[in-house]
Amino acid sequence: MPSLVFLLMMHGGADAQGDVKAGRATAQKCEACHGLDGLAKIAEAPNLAGQNAQYLIEQLNAFKSAERKNDMMSLIAPTLSPRDIEDLAAYYSAIEISIKKLPGE
Repeated sequence: MPSLVFLLMMHGGADAQGDVKAGRATAQKCEACHGLDGLAKIAEAPNLAGQNAQYLIEQLNAFKSAERKNDMMSLIAPTLSPRDIEDLAAYYSAIEISIKKLPGE
């Protein structure tokens, strides 16, 4: 039986109010952990590529207000303006993700 191929294309950028290009520039602050491509570079960091823009905005605001805690994010999030947060959400949500093969196939 041939292997199944799944393709997941996520494009949440249209729902985000931020600017994708500005978000890419701001994402340089996030690159060490989350990657400029939105794929985590360290085990403790989540992948952000293709994530829902509204979810990203809510989580970044929770880190900024200290409602949600993480050592690294407590340093980065307070430096982000509301516009930075919208731009980051637009950028990361606009990244397309593809899954070509399911594990074990």
